[in-house]
Amino acid sequence: MPEQTTTRAPQPAPPPAAPAPAVRASAAGARNSLARLGPWPWLGPSVVLILLVVVWPVVEMVITSTHKISGLGIDFGYDGTGRYHKLFADARLGPVLLWTGVWTVLVVTFTMVISLALAQLYNQKFFGRKFTRWALIIPWASSVIVTSIGFRWMLDEVAGVFNRLLLDLGLIDSPESWTGNAAHAKPWLILVAVFVSLPFTTYTLLAGLQTVPGEVYEAAKVDGAGRWQTYRRVTLPLLRPSFLVALVINLINVFNSFPVIWGMTQGGPNTDTSTSTVFMYILGQTDVGESAAMSVVNFAVVIVMVLLFLKVSRWNEES
Repeated sequence: MPEQTTTRAPQPAPPPAAPAPAVRASAAGARNSLARLGPWPWLGPSVVLILLVVVWPVVEMVITSTHKISGLGIDFGYDGTGRYHKLFADARLGPVLLWTGVWTVLVVTFTMVISLALAQLYNQKFFGRKFTRWALIIPWASSVIVTSIGFRWMLDEVAGVFNRLLLDLGLIDSPESWTGNAAHAKPWLILVAVFVSLPFTTYTLLAGLQTVPGEVYEAAKVDGAGRWQTYRRVTLPLLRPSFLVALVINLINVFNSFPVIWGMTQGGPNTDTSTSTVFMYILGQTDVGESAAMSVVNFAVVIVMVLLFLKVSRWNEES
């Protein structure tokens, strides 16, 4: 008789053992602790980064401004407010601050007006719009210091193409030193600063224009509003958030701008074209403490300027 084999049906796997009460209590406690922390587990890394990148350098800057430190980095010890007294007694500080104010106002004003016009243009449909939008990115994509040095060589008295062009056209009799004196250099500095500021500002305003729904313009047209009235009463109020963002960022960037002036004139001749930021760098070559004091003044001016602007523009008030 052949030997018979018997097969057993597979037995179902036993159910997983329930976690011990201690494990469940531990997991629940961890979740409750995490919930009590609220958003801090996610905000914590950003706060730490801000403390390391922003707050700590500011504290170090204030401490440095109370020490007498040579341009070689030799610390002669605590000097209290001595570096501030030396800074405010410097005869060059007044003209530097005046030029800084004029520079900031003119560059920001021209940038905002031209960018608003360009944003309106690029918001329209026309042949070659994509190409012109790409072309506008070039000053932004290029290094600011490289752009500034390029303009400096273009305006060079001996080898500059600008003098060569004017001589060939008979507009000047001899080459001019366009960056060698403040009267000629300042308009060029403003021009270059506006040139490198246009891309960011234009695209910010263009993004704001593209968020305006077309139905709003249709409703204004039905109500009989003209083109200028629609622009003034519909477009500008809806563009206000983007406009304020671009304006505040431009104020801060232009006030703190260093590459344009340093790349073209290095703040000279003497300190005639130096803004407070360039002047701070120049001071650091001989007196680090005084340079830090100038940095503290710059920081305070930026904070006050932004707070006043936000107060006047009523940033938090809905229009």
